[in-house]
Amino acid sequence: MKLLITGGAGFIGSNFIHYWLQHHPDDDVINFDKLTYAGNLENLKDVESNPRYTFVKGDICDRDVVFDVMRDVDVVVHFAAESHVDRSIMDPGEFIRTNVHGTHVLLDAAREFRKRFHHISTDEVFGALRPNDPPFNESTPYAPRSPYSASKAAADHLVRAYHNTYGLEATISNCSNNYGPYHFPEKIIPLFISNLIEGKKAPVYGDGLQVRDWIYVDDHSRGVDAVLQKGRIGETYCFGGGNQVPNIELTKMLVRLLGKDESSIEYVKDRPGHDRRYDIDYAKAEREFGWRPEVSFDEGLRRTVEWYQNNREWVARCKSGEYQRYYEEWYSPLSSRAEAESSRP
Repeated sequence: MKLLITGGAGFIGSNFIHYWLQHHPDDDVINFDKLTYAGNLENLKDVESNPRYTFVKGDICDRDVVFDVMRDVDVVVHFAAESHVDRSIMDPGEFIRTNVHGTHVLLDAAREFRKRFHHISTDEVFGALRPNDPPFNESTPYAPRSPYSASKAAADHLVRAYHNTYGLEATISNCSNNYGPYHFPEKIIPLFISNLIEGKKAPVYGDGLQVRDWIYVDDHSRGVDAVLQKGRIGETYCFGGGNQVPNIELTKMLVRLLGKDESSIEYVKDRPGHDRRYDIDYAKAEREFGWRPEVSFDEGLRRTVEWYQNNREWVARCKSGEYQRYYEEWYSPLSSRAEAESSRP
């Protein structure tokens, strides 16, 4: 079998490629990636000479290139996306272009060549939970609250529409927050780890009581594998880690793992429209596939911290150029405003 992995040079996509090549020795993988700021071929350096792996540089919005690369594959696994909420607040247009229009182009090609299509989505399409609300599941109504989650919700709806209207063999999975190796250092866990290693502060939004569910990236890869092998066409599956942790507790865990103290924590002005709680019910996947997360949060964080400690040059290269400009535009002003506000009488 030959798989086309969109966004395969990114965090989750590159981990999935490593997973698939290891667990499916008879399959070939094409990595289709535009190589924007978060797409990094260093993530796949150890497989670039593998005869079963091919890299094709391209934009999922480029119709001609997409149609050309999809002709000879069997399955499409669509990871490619603009995925950072803060960036979507700064520039919603790029998220609509990539996440909505790009998905539309891929779906047209999959329909033309009758390919099996799996779409990777997020729990953020469901909105936010109140303290006593049950976890999100496959029947939870959509209620996106940021430009990012709205663009992903639109993509999900397009996938369902192509299945229902054109008979496309499609599935969707919605997962909670991933973490692990190769995570670009704009997201909370790699950002805080890299900052703490460098002696900088960990900038916690607001009161830090926003609750997130965390899934180790290898557990997510196993879930997608299960959907491709056993999933029912037209269905959606939710994958979570069973770890509902307030951001401030996560930060304190990282501080302890890195041998720092809580003076390394800095509270900054909250993100606009910041959702307070996410949680995922993965009972459907457990019932149909026997899937459940295998890596505990303590063990996953330990592995992740160790990986970043051992790959400081990778982090330094990621945090140059485009990332540095973004950090200065977004996080630095937040820290400055928080400091100014804390000094007011």
